[in-house]
Amino acid sequence: MLQKAVSFDTPWLIPDLEDSVPAGDKEAAREIVVEHIPVLAIAGKRPIPRVNSIGTGLAEVDINAVVSVDIIGISIGKIGTVEEVAEIDKMLESAEKKAGVQIGHTQVLLWLETAEAVINAYQICKSSDRIRWAAFGAEDFSADLGISRTVDDANSNASTATEPGLAYPRSAVAVAARAAGVHVFDTPFTKFRDSDGLRADALLAKSIGYKGKLAIHPAQVEIIESVFMPTEAEIDRARAVLALAAEAEEEGRGSVSLDGEMIDMPVILRARNVLNDAGLAK
Repeated sequence: MLQKAVSFDTPWLIPDLEDSVPAGDKEAAREIVVEHIPVLAIAGKRPIPRVNSIGTGLAEVDINAVVSVDIIGISIGKIGTVEEVAEIDKMLESAEKKAGVQIGHTQVLLWLETAEAVINAYQICKSSDRIRWAAFGAEDFSADLGISRTVDDANSNASTATEPGLAYPRSAVAVAARAAGVHVFDTPFTKFRDSDGLRADALLAKSIGYKGKLAIHPAQVEIIESVFMPTEAEIDRARAVLALAAEAEEEGRGSVSLDGEMIDMPVILRARNVLNDAGLAK
């Protein structure tokens, strides 16, 4: 699978050492991932290996194995407190020293996927300069709360929009990450053959503030990108809003409208966000 990933269009890859690997295969998986990280990097990929959580006792050995100049960062789940983030910081600094990597090079993608993590989400996201991304993990959150999931029903085509138990934590993580200045990803959609369900789920995530969604299958990438990347129409309108606002400012006008909508600061900020999401911000 890692060899095949070299040909994928997306540069961002998360080789998994955690939940997808049976307990008896952890060491073998670690060796395979370490062997393929340089291969992925040479191919222009940006690996962010997902290491085992602190509670497993495997986080440190995983971190020591994967840290190198060839990875962008690590992904680690089941983080519930700022103290655990401090532990990760120490592990990463030690591993960077051993690997001859600049201290601070290794960034972190944290998964917030327990009740404790949701309550502490803002403090966690603010607790280290290494934290660049955060993700909501619906699977482990549901297990932590002891609630069932719609996606567990093989006959259901519903998205997480119909899962009221996820509404609060999902929104709370998005708000906390935004407040902390951290890029936030929505939980993966596990029914990877259900394209319509994925699109609906991604649209919901976008509507509550998520900036992307994690994929578990290559077929999901195009749909996710099509949802989260602004459309040409959105980009054109954003440019028109900013141009009109700049013109009004130059002329000293206090108010201006476009297509019957008053252009005030929130509208201007949303327009800037659109161009920023499209990678067109100046």
